[in-house]
Amino acid sequence: MNGRRGTALHRNRVLYNHRVRILLLNLYFPPDTSATAKMAATVAEALSKEHRVTILCGRPSYDPGERRPWRLWQTEQWNNCRVIRVGSTDYPRFVMKRRILNYLSYVALAIPLSLFISCDVVLAMTDPPFAGIAGAIAALLKRRPYVYNIRDFYPDMALGGSLIPPGRLHRIWEWLHRRALGRARRVIVLGDDMRERIISKGIDPARVVIVRDGAEISPQKEVPSALDPEVTRAIREGFRFVLLHAGNLGFYGAWKTLIEGARKFAGKGIGLVFVGEGAQLQELQLLANGAANVRLLPFFPGNKIPSVLAAADVHVITVKRGLEGVVVPSKLYGILAAGKPVLVVAPGECDAARIAVKHNCGLVADPGRPEEFADAAFTLSRQPEKLQQMGAAARAAAADYDRRKELNRFVEIMEQAQRP
Repeated sequence: MNGRRGTALHRNRVLYNHRVRILLLNLYFPPDTSATAKMAATVAEALSKEHRVTILCGRPSYDPGERRPWRLWQTEQWNNCRVIRVGSTDYPRFVMKRRILNYLSYVALAIPLSLFISCDVVLAMTDPPFAGIAGAIAALLKRRPYVYNIRDFYPDMALGGSLIPPGRLHRIWEWLHRRALGRARRVIVLGDDMRERIISKGIDPARVVIVRDGAEISPQKEVPSALDPEVTRAIREGFRFVLLHAGNLGFYGAWKTLIEGARKFAGKGIGLVFVGEGAQLQELQLLANGAANVRLLPFFPGNKIPSVLAAADVHVITVKRGLEGVVVPSKLYGILAAGKPVLVVAPGECDAARIAVKHNCGLVADPGRPEEFADAAFTLSRQPEKLQQMGAAARAAAADYDRRKELNRFVEIMEQAQRP
């Protein structure tokens, strides 16, 4: 009996330690600077510690520090990973109509080329927005298991953000996307709200798993980096209390609610500051015109992020109604790790709202009610002790969302996906 048990354990250990060949599909990869490029790199680095990873991406086009000449495809080495770049077009991200050509040319070249790349599992992310469909097709043609890591939930995001109207295109996209979800052995999502949305489409709950982006948790003994007083001045100057939204200014935010709410606490020393860029920046500028207590700043360099986080009294996270589970603002985890309270202007079903309530580290306001946002902001500005308690609760909560633990979970899911 003991001999048979020992043999079984050895066999399971060998299977578990087997180096899995993983093919990762995502248009963006460093030197691209998009959020999905950075996360694809993070995931690839974690997977490549024990497994063989090939990234099938496109030519750099998302504000890259360097570009690549056109080739039908070209291969390079990135850390322990092999990177294959297909000859997609490389129009810059702010030329939206031409950027669609980047998406189409990438998919048109990546699917055929994937057939010649040996792998045990196909992993797709969500750039381009129909990468999940492309990954499912590639996995089907290669007869390999498929894992779908959803960062932004299309086509729901395109419809909810008014990027496309209801109609034939949406119906076709939705049908193809449901087929891709059904084909996936595992669907990896960013939060409970996204998981619930996917399950509502008829997908087996057992196949939909949560892996949050999490945050880098610094050891307690580590000396914090020095803060930049110029960043603090740029954000706080003229305000005694600062609400800060730092991040992409995309279609998902309740921007009108924030600006209208800010006008209600004008003259009280409370400032609403935006640090970032995005598709809705121009609209935000128009909405904020004449609001003396609203400030819009561009992104600071990456090494200034600790200073940006520290400069605010409260950080704002927003998702407009109808997009809960479509986008999951992962910046929340860095805010928690910085020990800062949050004011979540989003439906209560949103993951960020649930986390704020669960850990008592912030308040939640309806994204359609500016007065509720204004009341919450004014309340927080008048209660320094409560603010301090929320900050401590945020720092304590961050340990539950340690990025290293989340990445280990991701690796385990990929290992399990290739098993019969």
